[in-house]
Amino acid sequence: MSGGMRPAVVEQLGARIRAARQELDLSVAALAERSDISRRMLTQIELGQANPSVAILDRVAAGLGTTFAALMGVGADSPPDGVEVWSTEAGSWSVLLDAIDAAGVSIETWKWKLVGTDAYEGASGIASPGHMVHVVEGALEIVIGQEVRTIAAGGSARVMASGGYRYRAADEQGAVYFVVAPQLPPPPRG
Repeated sequence: MSGGMRPAVVEQLGARIRAARQELDLSVAALAERSDISRRMLTQIELGQANPSVAILDRVAAGLGTTFAALMGVGADSPPDGVEVWSTEAGSWSVLLDAIDAAGVSIETWKWKLVGTDAYEGASGIASPGHMVHVVEGALEIVIGQEVRTIAAGGSARVMASGGYRYRAADEQGAVYFVVAPQLPPPPRG
């Protein structure tokens, strides 16, 4: 997969993670352990020197007792067009449009565009009951393990993945789609 988070987004996330960690009076080592990532990776994220995957940031958010969307600053006071989180030189992108954090669940709405050979590979970073996908342009290929599904424009699907998954435009023609992703709260920490 080519591309990654925009540098301004990476810097903003790093500052928010550091502030949240300090507010909870956690050391880098303590948050790294809670998040199941290395101290070095966490330090690089906080300094804006790493371009982590959304799955890694989901784990950091869970370690902080919050959500990725909250770390992004997306919610009731967010810009109406959302926040572009991921992009590639070829023109693929993802925008976190909105999120609602309620007791027992956080729900994120994403808009994605994949073009050419660009692909997005995700993994189950935190507990999730799966997510819903609706394709508005082109066709989207979803690979989960050995299963390959193609959803054409106007079609929707549930994606249930306990591990990794891969999205790409079918036949490299381009695809635009929305994802609604509920996430369960992190387990209580001792």
